[in-house]
Amino acid sequence: MRTGKEYLESLRDRRTVIVDGEHVQDVTAHPAFAGIANTVAQMYDFAADPANEMTAIAPETGRVALKPFMIPRNPEDLRGRREAITRWAQLSHGFVGRSPDHVASFLAGFASHPEAFNRNGHQLGTNVTRWYRRLLDDSLFFSYVIIPPQVSRATTAHGWDGDFVQVGVVEENQDGIVLRGAQMLGTGTAVSDYLLVSCIKPLTPEDVDHAVTAVVPVAAPGLKTYCRRPYAVGQPSAYDYPMSSRFDETDALVVFDDVLVPWPDVFVCRDVDGLRAQFFETSAHVLGNSQAQIRFATKVQFLAGVARKICEVNQIDKIPSVLEKLGELAALAATVEGMMLAAEYACSVDALGVCRPHPRFVYGPMAQQAETYPRILHIIRELAGGGVIQLPASYKELIDDRTRHDMARYVQSPGYPVEERVKLFKLAWDVVGSEFAGRHHQYEMFYAGAPFVAKGYAYRNYGYDDAARAVDLFLDSYSLASATVGAR
Repeated sequence: MRTGKEYLESLRDRRTVIVDGEHVQDVTAHPAFAGIANTVAQMYDFAADPANEMTAIAPETGRVALKPFMIPRNPEDLRGRREAITRWAQLSHGFVGRSPDHVASFLAGFASHPEAFNRNGHQLGTNVTRWYRRLLDDSLFFSYVIIPPQVSRATTAHGWDGDFVQVGVVEENQDGIVLRGAQMLGTGTAVSDYLLVSCIKPLTPEDVDHAVTAVVPVAAPGLKTYCRRPYAVGQPSAYDYPMSSRFDETDALVVFDDVLVPWPDVFVCRDVDGLRAQFFETSAHVLGNSQAQIRFATKVQFLAGVARKICEVNQIDKIPSVLEKLGELAALAATVEGMMLAAEYACSVDALGVCRPHPRFVYGPMAQQAETYPRILHIIRELAGGGVIQLPASYKELIDDRTRHDMARYVQSPGYPVEERVKLFKLAWDVVGSEFAGRHHQYEMFYAGAPFVAKGYAYRNYGYDDAARAVDLFLDSYSLASATVGAR
């Protein structure tokens, strides 16, 4: 089983990562990436410890592999997968949104139906199967870019000025395909092993050149990763910014400057219908998004804990209006967690032998995520008040002989010395008010795409036919004629 040390060593390659004008030589040592790289390394070390029950024998290989990467075949597999995903998510309290189990869940879904990739004159299903087996054997960290650049939402790529702004196939030859253009939102790409490039946004027949799915090494020649401003850089300490310093995933625009992708690494080539089929004719979309919601449930539970601690420290946890806010938080957290348990309980095995979590309960909370997360942050802000603002600039005020006595006297609560109170409220600020927190606010609102897209998934998977049928049956049970019987 892959260790954290092996993972970190794999990142020291020729990848082109650019941040703030700098071409990063070693992402494991650079302050923008060292925190998240070490967090992922801890995840691998945690998984490698048999005591943590993160592994099982994969039927596809007959060898030990990570449970979150596996195709669930029965309810027991699905439960084991959820428990393992939860254990990994708890290492970052859900604040690593694109951990290695996320894209791996999509690849597991792809591999559950490789025949879906044999179309449009290409027999690419064997590529999917081979890459999935390699994922299992090597515990690889895949990130993905599946959204076009925000050039224009009024039209798709074929209507934009300039050729191949969105990544597309500029050439097919005997060796493979050549990709040119850009794609987003490469969360974690700078510290991942491989990149899955694809497009989940609906394309038109005129966009056929952009209908591609392929696996590309992050260190591939011509691949450039342009990271947004990192939030880990310039922070005084992990004590002051405990989340920013460890869990910043550095989203990125990924540019493909005529990147050659060998045919064995291609899943979809110039096939608009094939793009949709890979997500929705396979179990990929529901498995990938169930992982996301399990992770989200872990995050919401942690945020509820932060709120509860704030109330305890401020000694407001007996006030009825405060208990009402904590009760609302409890309801939100229980709803997200309960939906994941319901999805598992109501699972079914499809025609391909995949045990799928029930989509009604996967897409329901996902559709509400854009409202749930901001509401949680708002409640925490209300409960914290000025406590997250009136804090020493850094830990230095707590240790300097000229200032520490003032801090100890004026920044404390009964039973909570200054260092403990400041530590809690610094954490609270880093989850509701810092740049890192602001990014997570935006991130969770659009995690599954625009809110109308997420609600569309909920609508299509709810089972409205049954609900409408119940109404029809009730309406059929009485009539206008029955209203006149006995009428005076």
